Amino acid sequence: MVRVPLTPSDRERGERLGRLLRQARGGRSIVEVAGAAGISAETLRKIETGRIPTPTFFTVAGLAVTLGLSLDALVGAADRPAMDDPAA
Repeated sequence: MVRVPLTPSDRERGERLGRLLRQARGGRSIVEVAGAAGISAETLRKIETGRIPTPTFFTVAGLAVTLGLSLDALVGAADRPAMDDPAA
């Protein structure tokens, strides 16, 4: 299977998603949140830092449930650059 290269827009959206998840995690540890979501701490760390800009649906869904986020709100916020977002 050949993977299509990510566009700069895809990478920016992944970075926004990572920032949103990191903010939602707040003071909870990466290990705690990752374990509750059923993923490894390293995977969560990579998502939060934008190194995995396109995580799977089930990974994002698990994180959303764990963090008490709506998938619709999460996707909408990741697709929409914030006014103070330097990636915008």
